[in-house]
Amino acid sequence: QMQLVESGGGLVQAGGSLRLSCAASGHIFSNCAMGWFRQGPGKEREFVAAISGGGDSTTYADSVKGRFTISRDNVKNTVYLQMNSLKPEDTAFYYCAARTSGGRYYYTGASTDNREYGTWGQGTQVTVSS
Repeated sequence: QMQLVESGGGLVQAGGSLRLSCAASGHIFSNCAMGWFRQGPGKEREFVAAISGGGDSTTYADSVKGRFTISRDNVKNTVYLQMNSLKPEDTAFYYCAARTSGGRYYYTGASTDNREYGTWGQGTQVTVSS
């Protein structure tokens, strides 16, 4: 069964950049759509970005479009989230997720719906100071 481990979070000043990484174990990663979600203080978990299994299709939340870039390396079994021009409102716990179902099924299309992701990492904190 796939497992996900995020890294790269931290404290950064507004206008700065961070790159989050999500390392995946399991043989289905290269065909599995991946997503990034975040949950800020007192807020519900929200969609940030997603990428298809082949990496040929991406989608972003309006709030991060033009500032964040999702990418994947199917050789390294890793998905990335490059975050530029960070704002204080980007402060949140960031989670990586895989579109899996039942532990062994997967979906290749990117999705913005967190209910369609069956495997989640433990998250990494991103704090942007003003």
